[in-house]
Amino acid sequence: MSYLVLARKYRPRTFSQMVGQEHVVQALSNALEQQRLHHAYLFTGTRGVGKTTVSRILAKSLNCQGPDGNGGITATPCGVCQACTDIDSGRFVDYTELDAASNRGVDEVQGLLEQAVYKPVQGRFKVFMIDEVHMLTGHAFNAMLKTLEEPPEYLKFVLATTDPQKVPVTVLSRCLQFNLRPMAPETVQEHLAHVLEAEKVAAEPGALRLLGRAARGSMRDALSLTDQAIAFGGGQLQEPAVRQMLGSVDRSHVFRLIEALAAGDGKSVVETSETLRVHGLSAAAALEEMSMVLQRMAVLQAVPSAADASDEESATIASLAEAMPADETQLLYSLCLHGRQELGLAPDEYAALTMVLLRLLAFKPGATEKKTLNKAAAGGRAGVAAPTQPARPAATSAPAPQASAPQPQAESRRPGSAPADPSDAAPAAVAALTPPTPRPTAPPGQVLPVVEPRNAPPRGAAPHREAGDVLGVPVRVQPEPLRDPPPGAPSVTPTPDGDFWQQVVQGLVAAEAITALVRELALQAQLVARDEGHWMLRVERETLNQPAARERLKNALQAAGHSVAISVEVGAVTDSPARRNAVAAWQRQQAAEQIILNDPFVQKMQEEFGAKIVPGSIKPVEKT
Repeated sequence: MSYLVLARKYRPRTFSQMVGQEHVVQALSNALEQQRLHHAYLFTGTRGVGKTTVSRILAKSLNCQGPDGNGGITATPCGVCQACTDIDSGRFVDYTELDAASNRGVDEVQGLLEQAVYKPVQGRFKVFMIDEVHMLTGHAFNAMLKTLEEPPEYLKFVLATTDPQKVPVTVLSRCLQFNLRPMAPETVQEHLAHVLEAEKVAAEPGALRLLGRAARGSMRDALSLTDQAIAFGGGQLQEPAVRQMLGSVDRSHVFRLIEALAAGDGKSVVETSETLRVHGLSAAAALEEMSMVLQRMAVLQAVPSAADASDEESATIASLAEAMPADETQLLYSLCLHGRQELGLAPDEYAALTMVLLRLLAFKPGATEKKTLNKAAAGGRAGVAAPTQPARPAATSAPAPQASAPQPQAESRRPGSAPADPSDAAPAAVAALTPPTPRPTAPPGQVLPVVEPRNAPPRGAAPHREAGDVLGVPVRVQPEPLRDPPPGAPSVTPTPDGDFWQQVVQGLVAAEAITALVRELALQAQLVARDEGHWMLRVERETLNQPAARERLKNALQAAGHSVAISVEVGAVTDSPARRNAVAAWQRQQAAEQIILNDPFVQKMQEEFGAKIVPGSIKPVEKT
């Protein structure tokens, strides 16, 4: 006897046997019990979630005759009558399944609709089930619209698709739509346990957990993987064998990676990545497992009471959540998600995995500060000495002048005033021989005192300056430059005909004789040569040299009194009206900035309050 795969052997035969689609089962059961039946149903969802199964159960519910042959429409088909058994075996004459993936033309749909005029032969209703209905052509959809909208009372349509976005809205509006959801891994794991118990196959919970996650919401995929795992494990489902079959990464490697990332241990990260490569484990699976663990860590960090005591890995994940800050966990989770998309771009999958892991270290919060501190410490150990303060000369024996009034506090000194102690100033000879000491930075809102020369005149006296004297100036007295000159400042190399061409073009523009492309041609062009009846122009862009633009420019020149023929060549331009206008605008901008920077009030605001001019806020006033 041939072996029947688990996905077919354990296909649900009634609504009560369906798993993970309670919302669909409840709606259909209530509709069948209340006899509120729609003429067209559309079931959507990913592969292996039960679309075809639901349509077959619905067909049995509509045509079930009961064990005694006197049954009616019911939400619990008996499964033993002639209609139920024939539908399960696929030979019920009033139940037709059409695969739209291979029968997508208008002829196939028309052949199906021709059967709609005949009443059921055996059952109570005719049921047309069209699988993957989104594969039908536009003409096929149009052919079935009328029948789908107003079918005979004995005809029911059941449509199934994995991509409802491709189904025309005219079809969607005629159907009652149900979305079958992907199943949770826990639901799949629980159902697999019941199936394997019925099959008398020993299975470890860890192996079932791996199969439930690998199915990705599809029960058919889960049962198919279970068949493969039973064959791979020789009749048993053990976690190491299932992990090897799926190519899944052991959670111990993931825990080791996250622990090394939390500690900033790059050596352990690289060694663990090499271990994954040696064992041939999937790099994508490693990042996927890391994402799942980081997600659980983030949940525990936000809600500590969300820990699952029944999970063996819960204690390890909780310890990792305590060792890693919450913001770092979020960052690692995001980088793992983006890293999975980059694996296919790299020439080597494992090299890409290593780079993603190293990126997690590089973007670790505080990594830059630690690196700076490490460099500074290494420099100190290497004997790099910081500059020291030069020694002060010995104080002279001359008595200090007696102050007739108490000296003001340092905070009340104005910029440019001398300190109370004249011995603070170093001799000129020593200052010339010793390196200058960096001036300490003043806190916000304070001004550094200025040290005057030793032979400074008394207060109130006019200072006597010589040509070579250098005086200290408060730091904030010097205006900060607004911004550096633009690297590509406009420039013009004047030509003999440049002034003439500038006046001609300005006149045409002012009179609005040229617009759009013709105006750009005139502004961007350079007058290379001219004689009595011909002018030669030159432009840099070929797109400006259009026949229509040249003709319109010629007509505008003739209207302005220049009856000449023009020709245009493409080449380097050094003098054009556009360049001259750009240079003039740049000069006006520079002049406006200099006016603001040299304004006494602006300088005073910068000096006393540390004001700064917002870059780009200075605009020249255009003359009207």
